[in-house]
Amino acid sequence: MSDPATQSDTSEALDAFWSALESSPFLMLGLPAQVAHSMPMTAQFDGRHGPIWFYGSRSSRLVEGLTSTNDAMAQYVGEGHKLFACISGMLTIDNNPAIIDKFWSNTVEAWYAQGKSDPDLVMLRFDPANIEIWQADLSLMGKLKMMFGGTMKSQDVQGKHVETAL
Repeated sequence: MSDPATQSDTSEALDAFWSALESSPFLMLGLPAQVAHSMPMTAQFDGRHGPIWFYGSRSSRLVEGLTSTNDAMAQYVGEGHKLFACISGMLTIDNNPAIIDKFWSNTVEAWYAQGKSDPDLVMLRFDPANIEIWQADLSLMGKLKMMFGGTMKSQDVQGKHVETAL
């Protein structure tokens, strides 16, 4: 996994990331300068480019931290632990009513007692700048060793690692 990534590898990894995020849209989101734990958030996005949106709480430490920094990091673990990603970018408050309406659902509404007019509701806009993606893929022998408790070796695990601007 230490070979330099090709453009094709990068495109494939980005496609795999966006597909995985569509399937399981949960990220851990935090502000590194805040020196606090990241928070689980549900990603809202339209397409594979542009911002990632999150419904948040005005009273959360994440939103309170935005008064001193906008540098944010998001971590992702795909279903089955076959894809991992770390994304850096800028996190800002953007309470655009059109965006709030666009992604609003019964699930989101359950978090806000007063619905879209809840004073604690805040829309967070995450503009990704860079992403690092790791894809793991066990070889057939690796899968057998894993199933039967065998000792795993580096050749039993295949995968890709890319880092790119978004």
